[in-house]
Amino acid sequence: MSRIGKMPIEIPAGVKVEIKGQDITVTGKKGNLSRTVRPEIEIKLEDGKVLVSGDNTDKKINAFTGLTRSLINNMVVGVVDGFKKVLVIEGVGYRASASGKKLSLSVGYSNPVEFNLPDSVTGSVDNNTTIVLESIDKEILGMTAAQIRAIRKPEPYKGKGIRYEGEYIQRKAGKTGAAV
Repeated sequence: MSRIGKMPIEIPAGVKVEIKGQDITVTGKKGNLSRTVRPEIEIKLEDGKVLVSGDNTDKKINAFTGLTRSLINNMVVGVVDGFKKVLVIEGVGYRASASGKKLSLSVGYSNPVEFNLPDSVTGSVDNNTTIVLESIDKEILGMTAAQIRAIRKPEPYKGKGIRYEGEYIQRKAGKTGAAV
């Protein structure tokens, strides 16, 4: 069986987990999340722990067991603490501003790019060059951050663009002198 899938998921105090067939709902202080798991995967709630199991002879189901366990664990962590992603904008004149659920990005195009955040994601901008995204759903948060980064990916020559905080951009040497 999958090593990750074997591990039980501890349910912290203040978190309520409901399992109805293949549907699981996790409710905590930050909100609630629900997900439907594959029919081959079995989920059980025993003494404050969620157990995930499946047929350990099939390699594919074994992989889905570990995936399902990680997804449920992310749901539990999300409703307790939430998740946060930070994007950094680099470049002369590149900046961002937030108003409500809308981000306005000035990243080298002739007009600012307007980006509407999903309902479950909140965003703020620190000193015009740092975008902070927060959500209880890790999957939607990651997709939103990737879509914002795709507006202007960091380029390898000057490093201009939108990148994740802590992301390393391998730099390339520019053109050298004139060839004769």
